[in-house]
Amino acid sequence: MSRVRPRPGFTLIELLVVMAIIAVLLTLAVPRYFGSLDRSKEAVLREDLFQLRDAIGKYYGDKGKYPESLEALATEKYLRRVPVDPITESAATWVVVAPEDPQKGGVYDVKSGAQGKSSDGSSFSDW
Repeated sequence: MSRVRPRPGFTLIELLVVMAIIAVLLTLAVPRYFGSLDRSKEAVLREDLFQLRDAIGKYYGDKGKYPESLEALATEKYLRRVPVDPITESAATWVVVAPEDPQKGGVYDVKSGAQGKSSDGSSFSDW
């Protein structure tokens, strides 16, 4: 009598169980990943707005007037470059708020041009 040796490998049932475990783990991890991605973009937007407003204030303190554009902050070395809005992924979507007196320059404040609301319910354009 010859003995039949089982072949090494996995059975179909074992593979299905592993695939089911992986699927359950992914259903738990993926929503958290995208939520943390959104929160990180919001944190970067808050920091970019803080840096832009700080540079505008320093420019005004040094020159006695506001910059004519955001690019002027970069050319005058108050910023390395105009940051990219992390929500819209463009540096051209910043909304510039002009000062009340047009003789004082062109950029009094800056806001995000992103549409929609943040995770806390406030509008990006209100930041």
